[in-house]
Amino acid sequence: MNTAADASKDPIATPSDVLLSDAQRSAVARLIEALGTEHVITDHAQLLDHGHDTGVDDAPALALALVRPTTTEEVAAVLAIANDLVLPVVPQGSRTGVVGGADAVPGAILLDLTLMNRILHIDVDDQLVTVQPGVITGDLAAAVREQGLFYPVDPGSVHISSIGGNIVTNAGGMRCVKYGVTGDSVRSLTVVLADGTVVRTGHDSVKGVAGLDLTSLIVGSEGTLGVVTQATLALRPLPGEAAGAAALFATLEDALAAAAETASSARRPSALEMLDQRTIQAINRFNPKAQLPDDAAAMLIVESDEIGRATDDVAEYRRIFENHHAVRIDLAQNAAEVDALLEIRRQLHPALYADFGTLLTEDIAVPRGRLLKLLRVIEQAAADTGAPIATGGHVGDGNLHPVVGYVAGDADSLARAHRAYAQILTRTIELGGTITGEHGVGTLKRSALGTEFSSGLLALQVRVKAAFDPRGILNPGKKL
Repeated sequence: MNTAADASKDPIATPSDVLLSDAQRSAVARLIEALGTEHVITDHAQLLDHGHDTGVDDAPALALALVRPTTTEEVAAVLAIANDLVLPVVPQGSRTGVVGGADAVPGAILLDLTLMNRILHIDVDDQLVTVQPGVITGDLAAAVREQGLFYPVDPGSVHISSIGGNIVTNAGGMRCVKYGVTGDSVRSLTVVLADGTVVRTGHDSVKGVAGLDLTSLIVGSEGTLGVVTQATLALRPLPGEAAGAAALFATLEDALAAAAETASSARRPSALEMLDQRTIQAINRFNPKAQLPDDAAAMLIVESDEIGRATDDVAEYRRIFENHHAVRIDLAQNAAEVDALLEIRRQLHPALYADFGTLLTEDIAVPRGRLLKLLRVIEQAAADTGAPIATGGHVGDGNLHPVVGYVAGDADSLARAHRAYAQILTRTIELGGTITGEHGVGTLKRSALGTEFSSGLLALQVRVKAAFDPRGILNPGKKL
């Protein structure tokens, strides 16, 4: 083992480096040669800080190094080194995920892409934008809006999540009921494969079916097939001035019946969200200005952005809500007022962190007609385990986010949370749903894959992974 005296003579050594093996130190030296000293970090405190996303419930593993490339070529160099040495690589963006998809594995290279944060080109004529993966989603939306264009993907983490993370989880959000998920906006990708080879998938044209659709394989792959370093995304013309409404209901049955009629009507909303009673109460405590009635069983938030029709659409939504016994309806007459309503929905996670302390976040989806059954499943899981659970989500497309609370450091509390989590996943699959609609599998949901998929289908996916990454270095232990 190297001694502290030996380390002090070595220009790449830090206090953490003295614990590395000769092979590990050689790997770090190669990374520094490729990226420079300032972009290769081996300090243990920083490695532990970067070793997890927001959804962990245990201590992070210790990675070998955190690297921060700024170009596709630097990413390729890192992967070539890792592949040569058979070192695991964990791609990371803003680390806003909640399923452990960006968690370190022992001895891994953490590939932090946040410095690759440039909007490279906005093509107004073809309504395209080309970006690096570290661009924040909300910043992209604001930049293209200045050019009279619209990027519709609007996850709850829009202000902090990165485009690269959105792509590899196929993030959805509040407006996918009308505009679809991230993958529906992806035209082409620059991807670095496990051995450092750089490829470009897809087409910038609207149509393109030459070859297999590898772009769709990369989208949602959680960094297990390749590393996205550039993306060309489809934009839309700006929508109309938004209008919306929030409605409170005395029962879940009334709220879901109103949501179902709204979503299936000819006046398709651009957002349709729900918060249950426990979430409403948590938001009130987190943000007293919300002034929501604590005794409401559920709240619906709806938006229309149809040009020349949004106000009429909201009048129809109001009629639907009244027919389904809404106890209170608040109208939002313009975009600013609608944004204020949607910000209430975005407070779901911050409010529940404040209320519960630590969380396991579900991301389950079923056909819309089975949402009431799914909510009863969630209630039953809470009753069976004693774990606190609050639920919100995208009722317009059947995607709910039950949030299970637990007490950090309390083994029994954590065990009850995991039992509730597993029970919800199993019953969701039995209802014909899926364990994840947009957050991904990560490490948290891998154990449920064998319930959702047959062994043959899982084996086929593993073979696809092996074709992209023969040595299995890319985000091992995640997704599959």
